[in-house]
Amino acid sequence: MDDRRISRDQIEGFARMLRREELRESTIENYLRHVAALGAWMGDAPVTKERVAAWKESLLEGGRCPGTVNSMLVSANRFLAFLGWGDCQVKALRVQRQLFRENQRELTRGEFDRLIAAARAAGRERLLLLMETICSTGIRVSEVKYITVEALRCGKAEIALKGKIRTILLPARLCRKLLKYCKKRNTVSGEVFLTKNGSSLSRKQIWAEMKSLCGLAGVAPSKVFPHNLRHLFARAFFKACRDVAQLADVLGHSSMETTRIYLISTGAEHARTLEQLRLVS
Repeated sequence: MDDRRISRDQIEGFARMLRREELRESTIENYLRHVAALGAWMGDAPVTKERVAAWKESLLEGGRCPGTVNSMLVSANRFLAFLGWGDCQVKALRVQRQLFRENQRELTRGEFDRLIAAARAAGRERLLLLMETICSTGIRVSEVKYITVEALRCGKAEIALKGKIRTILLPARLCRKLLKYCKKRNTVSGEVFLTKNGSSLSRKQIWAEMKSLCGLAGVAPSKVFPHNLRHLFARAFFKACRDVAQLADVLGHSSMETTRIYLISTGAEHARTLEQLRLVS
C-alpha cells in the first residue's frame, strides 16, 4: 500500500484510456483536472482510502459545493479503478434533489436579448449568430462544428456524439441568416463558424468571447457561458410543448432525469409559487 503514489505517467495513461472511449474532450479535461487536484493534494504521500476520504473532506471545508465535490469524486474513483486501487475509492455525498436554481446563475430571455444587442452594437456578427444558433437549437458548444453550409441548405444537422447520431432541425430564419453570413465570407462548404485562419472555434474562445459582452450588455458574468444558452433553449422549448421526453431527445440526453435538471425553476419563481399557496394567515 505504501508504494501507491500518483505519477504523471499514470495520469497520462488514464487520459489515453478516456480518449479510446471517445469521450468528449471537455469531459476528458474535467476528469484530468480533478485527478490532478487529487494528485496535488496527495503530494508524495501514499494513496489510501483514509487519505482519499480526507481529500473529500478538504474539498467541503474549502467551500466546494456538494455537486462539485461529487463530480470530482467520480473522476477520482474512476482513476483509482483504472489503477486497480478500487479499495481506495470513497462514496459520493448524499445530496437532496435540487428544488430550484440560484437566481445569479439563471440567464433570462431579457438578458439574452441584451447580449445579442450588445454583440450587434459592437459589430460582432459571428458571435451574435453563434449565440443565436446555440440558443435556438439547444446544441452543446462542442457540437457547433456540425453547423455546416450543407446542414443549412437541408435545414437539419446530423450530430454524432458518444457513439450516437441525432438529427437537429434548424429554424428556417436561422438558416437564411447563416447562409447570408457564409456568402459574405465566401464560405461555400463545411463549418460555418471559423477563426480568421479557417480553423474551428475552440470551447475556450467561444467562452471568452461571450464573457467579453458582459459589461456592454449589463449581464452578470456568472450567467454568461455557452451552456446557459442550452438551458434557456430547454426552458423555452418545454414551455412551448410541455413534453419532457421530446425535449430529452432534442438535447441528446439518454436520461430524462438529466433533462429535468434543465427545467428547475429559479429561486424567485419558487418563492412566487410558495406565496401563491396562501397558507399563511
